[in-house]
Amino acid sequence: MPAQVHRIARQFWLALRPAWPVLAPDDLLRNATYRRLWTSILISSFGGQVTMLALPLTAAVWLSATPSQMGVLTAMELAPFVLLSLPAGVWLDRVRKLPVYVVGEGLVALVLASVPLVWYFDALSMNFLYGVAFTIGCVFVTAGSAAQIVLTQVVPRERLVEAHAKNALASSGAEVAGPGVAGALIKLVGAPLALLADAVLLLVSVAILRGLRVVENRVSGGPTHFWRDLKAGLHFVVKQRLLLSMATAVGLWQACHQCAMVVQILFATRTLGLNARQVGLCYVGLGLGTVVASTLGNRISRRIGPGPCLILGFAVCGVGWLQLALAPLGAAGVASFVVMLLCFSAGAVLIFINFLALRQAVTPERLLGRMTSSMRWLILIPAGPGALLGGYLGEHLGLRWALGLGGVGSLALALWAWRHPVLRKVRELPTPA
Repeated sequence: MPAQVHRIARQFWLALRPAWPVLAPDDLLRNATYRRLWTSILISSFGGQVTMLALPLTAAVWLSATPSQMGVLTAMELAPFVLLSLPAGVWLDRVRKLPVYVVGEGLVALVLASVPLVWYFDALSMNFLYGVAFTIGCVFVTAGSAAQIVLTQVVPRERLVEAHAKNALASSGAEVAGPGVAGALIKLVGAPLALLADAVLLLVSVAILRGLRVVENRVSGGPTHFWRDLKAGLHFVVKQRLLLSMATAVGLWQACHQCAMVVQILFATRTLGLNARQVGLCYVGLGLGTVVASTLGNRISRRIGPGPCLILGFAVCGVGWLQLALAPLGAAGVASFVVMLLCFSAGAVLIFINFLALRQAVTPERLLGRMTSSMRWLILIPAGPGALLGGYLGEHLGLRWALGLGGVGSLALALWAWRHPVLRKVRELPTPA
């Protein structure tokens, strides 16, 4: 009987296979190791869509958080990057990266599962959510950096832009279908319980990543010394004009991004009057923007260069936030909210597929951990103040002021970056220093 079932399944596969897209002979997805990594990203991204909606909705709707509290919630998730990134980078350069990545995914699953448990016992509060956000941020400091380095151990450096674009495409599939499903799930069981879905999907991602074969060529540089190694990583970043310029530009963009982001759920629920399911449907625009930018991003980067493509991303995000700040109420306002999500996701993909590829391409392997953590530290230092400023403006002047400042700031940043020759003149990936 099992043999017959196997034969029928194989015949069914062969019958359908001609209708499936055929991969090019040199497509990265033909690499079994990268294919598993890509699949884990796809699955965890679906769960991420639930958390992206459920966590702020839990604060905004279930706990009636103020704009300032929403700003603090975001800042608590960002604080570990400022506090821990540099020592985490030194540690990552001394250990294998894949186990750190896998354990981190599992820890986030456990932390998310704690929210519905605490809610069930009627003990959920903003202080508890602050702790959840801070813990998730601590995990992302190490596991997130490790995940970025694992990609460089699987994919040749000259194909990093293509790999990051494919990873973004994996996320975009989740962003198209995920928000609608997440919104319906939140409406059905409530935002706290919906977080269990992300926890389960993260555990599936862990199962896929376990046993992944990654060749890690760690270079032994003699005796190690924590503070000397930390300063060596920072010194490398500061002395590389390209890395320092990108850290400055993307750091300022992060401030604009967080300023606008902390109020967007409040704007949707309180200004536009949308419920959880309607917000989820609007977030499909986030996925559509990611699909478009992921599909065309590598082509645009090759045509105009990684530097100009990154700058284009700043401008696209700025247009999205500014037009929402000026949008009317009613159906036009809802459409403007969708346009904002589309512009943000498209712009963010254009920024990060080039930002990540450029910084990885220019860095020797022995410094990848310290470079990654140093860059994340530098770009996220302005993010916390940006989130707090957005919350303050939203509470004291109005939600539109926070969105408007994010939009104007991002457009001004694009203009400054275009006048900055270090970024504008990068037309191809550099080689390691």
